[in-house]
Amino acid sequence: MKKLFTSESVTEGHPDKLCDTVSDGIVDEILKIDNMARCAVECCAAYDRLIIMGEVTTFAVVDYEKIARNIIKETGYTFGSFAYDKVKITVAIHRQSPDIAMGVDSSLENKEGGDTEDLLGAGDQGMMFGYACRETEELMPLPISLSHKLAKCLSDARKTGLLPYLRPDGKTQVTVEYDKKTPKRIHTVVISAQHDDNVSQTQLKKDLYKLAITSLPTQLIDKDTKFFINPTGKFEIGGPEGDSGLTGRKIIVDTYGGRCAHGGGAFSGKDATKVDRSAAYMARYICKNVVASGLADEIELQVAYAIGVSRPVSVFVDTFGTGKLSDGEIADIIIKEFDLRPYAIIRKLNLRNPVYKQTASYGHFGRSGFSWERLDKVEDLKKYL
Repeated sequence: MKKLFTSESVTEGHPDKLCDTVSDGIVDEILKIDNMARCAVECCAAYDRLIIMGEVTTFAVVDYEKIARNIIKETGYTFGSFAYDKVKITVAIHRQSPDIAMGVDSSLENKEGGDTEDLLGAGDQGMMFGYACRETEELMPLPISLSHKLAKCLSDARKTGLLPYLRPDGKTQVTVEYDKKTPKRIHTVVISAQHDDNVSQTQLKKDLYKLAITSLPTQLIDKDTKFFINPTGKFEIGGPEGDSGLTGRKIIVDTYGGRCAHGGGAFSGKDATKVDRSAAYMARYICKNVVASGLADEIELQVAYAIGVSRPVSVFVDTFGTGKLSDGEIADIIIKEFDLRPYAIIRKLNLRNPVYKQTASYGHFGRSGFSWERLDKVEDLKKYL
């Protein structure tokens, strides 16, 4: 049965992504000095101003405004009302609420005499999801992988001078046609790229079509594949000057492109005591190793927490009928093989290191170099087959 599935991505100059990058850039600069810091930093960008807000508890002293201006410049906003040297920046940062800190500093189990791994309580309630499948080499869904690749190519073409008329803002979208669960072809490609006023729409469409053709797998493109390039016409006003931006508004872009459920918690701007981030990373790590081990060809994992409590309140597995064992058995294996307490997650994945700025654009998952993408539990899981 033919099915269509679509995912989107955005470039690093998209206003929401710019806010994510500033938030994560601040977290990294603080962690370089104080790796035990607590951070929950959010940004709002609109036209000619940026607001940096949230809670930070640390002995580190960093220049929030300088960090933000440097990131805005790196992203390419050297022009217009949001230029790095013109934008008005307001900082509204205060310490983490003592009511929250009390539960994080010492979990319910720790108060009752638990071990070292029980030291930290979850920084909030909520449910986090992980996912992996065999559609791509990185064990990610194909539509989001292709959308990210195309968005990254837009930025690279601007930065390298291949297409010097491009500006930082941009969006991509890829629709893949499936036969049951097997990707068969690329059905539709959408590209919206910000550009200078000195390029014609004819030239723009020609260049971006060529970029798409060379960036996407040619075996999946055929004569019926549809391409929509800047379908509204010109796209000269972009970034925060054209549309407001907010940290944490691209949570589906950040994860699996809509393929699996999402608990609703954003990642950027948060330190690892926030299970919205750390438990989602751990869930991805678990799912990737489960699929790579052969226990399932596809898996969605939900982990849920209560604020101030170390151990998760629930672990749920769905292998969509692809598991070599029952979903309940695989859930039991996960509980046995992986420690899902926040302190253990942070230690296992080395999440007190300043690695977050580089996660802000082009997806938190499916990219090499991150601890949660390692396949170091495969042999441990194979013994259950």
